[in-house]
Amino acid sequence: MANNQGEGPAIGIDLGTTYSCVGVWQHNRVEIIVNDQGNRTTPSYVAFTNEQRLVGDAAMNQVAKNPTNSVFDAKRLIGRSFNDPLVQSDIKLWPFKVIKSTGDKPMIVVKYKGKEKHFAAEEISSMVLQKMRDIAEAYLGKPVRNAVVTVPANFSDSQRNATKDAGCIAGLNILHIINEPTAAAIAYGLDKIEDSIGKRTVLIFDLGGGTADVSLLTMEKGNFEVKAVAGNTHLGGEDFDNRMVEHSVEVFKKRKKLDVSANSKALRRLKTNCEKAKRILSSVTETIIEIDCLDAGTDFSYKFTRAKFEDLNRDLFKKCIDIVDKCLSDAKMDKSCVDEVVITGGSSRIPKVQQLLQDFFDGKKLCKNIHPDEAIATGAAIQAEILTNGRNIIKLSDVTPLSLGIAVGSTRDMSVLIPRNTAIPIEMEKNYTTSHDNQTKILVSVYEGERARTCDNNLLGEFTLRGIPPARRGVAEVKVRFNVDSHGILNVSAKEITTGVMKNITITNDESRLSSEEIDRMVKVAEKFKADDDKHKKRVKARKALEDYAHKMKHTIKEKSIGDRLAPAQKKQIEDNIGQVIEWLEDLQLRNSDRYGDKLTRLQKICEPIQRIASPLGPPKNHKNGPP
Repeated sequence: MANNQGEGPAIGIDLGTTYSCVGVWQHNRVEIIVNDQGNRTTPSYVAFTNEQRLVGDAAMNQVAKNPTNSVFDAKRLIGRSFNDPLVQSDIKLWPFKVIKSTGDKPMIVVKYKGKEKHFAAEEISSMVLQKMRDIAEAYLGKPVRNAVVTVPANFSDSQRNATKDAGCIAGLNILHIINEPTAAAIAYGLDKIEDSIGKRTVLIFDLGGGTADVSLLTMEKGNFEVKAVAGNTHLGGEDFDNRMVEHSVEVFKKRKKLDVSANSKALRRLKTNCEKAKRILSSVTETIIEIDCLDAGTDFSYKFTRAKFEDLNRDLFKKCIDIVDKCLSDAKMDKSCVDEVVITGGSSRIPKVQQLLQDFFDGKKLCKNIHPDEAIATGAAIQAEILTNGRNIIKLSDVTPLSLGIAVGSTRDMSVLIPRNTAIPIEMEKNYTTSHDNQTKILVSVYEGERARTCDNNLLGEFTLRGIPPARRGVAEVKVRFNVDSHGILNVSAKEITTGVMKNITITNDESRLSSEEIDRMVKVAEKFKADDDKHKKRVKARKALEDYAHKMKHTIKEKSIGDRLAPAQKKQIEDNIGQVIEWLEDLQLRNSDRYGDKLTRLQKICEPIQRIASPLGPPKNHKNGPP
């Protein structure tokens, strides 16, 4: 692919919650670029003082004395609304102020040169991106415009677009937004391209400062095929730090009878020391937090053990493993099929996390041969090289984030054609039938989601297929085809088989699509209400059995060979009962009734004379997957 986005080199940026990293492809390999402090990673911090704005190490170094004007964790705000529960939860922990702006947008409030300033999360992130750009330009000695930036796998569309906006503000042309675990997989797989081992299945476990992501891929030389992704955009090192801070506050309160929860400077000093203690506990079993004059001239000293740290974060560590389990489950793959478990992200260094991960995979040795802090930037730099200079380094295929299907039946249930986490490009088709006698058109409504009923899922688009030959319900057949290309664009077509009449619709990844955040919510809701969905499926099955039987009897009794053999009064009684059941079924208020089974039993008893004459009646022919 030629570079049509301007001259100059392209860089890869890992825009992290707590630390960021930048790399560039040079001399047939990726160079991770050191910053002006000689560090290979840069804190994602921006600080405002009466004199200047600081970004990176300088901002982080002064945070203890200037907490209310030192901004971090902007990644946890970007693309979210102010009333998002996660934002509201974080606001309680941040020393800086966040207010609600127009359109429910959160704005960060700081004092800069004596004046109050409001910044969007995109602006703060753009300052970090600008810093990474400056670092690259200083190293390369030339202007840098093009970049590939990484985001968590479960980032929403709004968060991805907000990240692109941040890049534009920083003067960068964002060539591509790539998922963090995918970037780590590229970094891992680069050295394996020439291996003759053959196809291998690799699980990438990425636990960073603010997010946890898991990606399952198969690799064969330069071909990378994503099988499934799962993640949590609000789980990482920051959360582990916060648990330590909360515990320390309680200890200080119990010992010294002082509450520091309202003292922003004290909390910031405490958090800085807790973060250092967390890092130390990855290599030793205990460490001491000592802070002079934490509050009201009172010192704080506390021995933090690794066991205590693990106990405080036990539930969060379990969530990390649950993400791994979910990814494997979505891929319909057993853990024994995984050839290699690759860990990346700074928080993956935590011994308990590694132990739980190793235990989950029955003692399999974890692969630690990629740098946890640099792997994602490395993968982004490789992708940048591919996009700008057309190097055929790797070939990557993605997956669908949600199940895709159409509404079927009078109950508008979800009939899935393409399950979530299906590799793309993909084409699937199913045959459906009409739901009413003499039906000449059908409405094809396309949805994505994991719930049994389409009313609980997201409508992507719909169209009407006309020109269906009049016939009894269940006779006319319509073939519905879904095609998702490598860019995630969905094409849906419906074709009546006998006449060939056809119509289609194209659905792109625009604002009408669900965001990844909504996807994550839908999946969680689907799991939470699985019992309700299962109950509904049983109810739908019972309703369908009653509906099919009633319509079958309605047509059967009209056949002269059967109807004429019944007494007029008996025939009228049966027709009346069949009509009452059909009318009852058409009543919208009774859609969720649990009486379908009883109604069917009663109707079967009433229709016994017909059954004896017809002996026996089977299911209607040509009935495939239910009526659309």
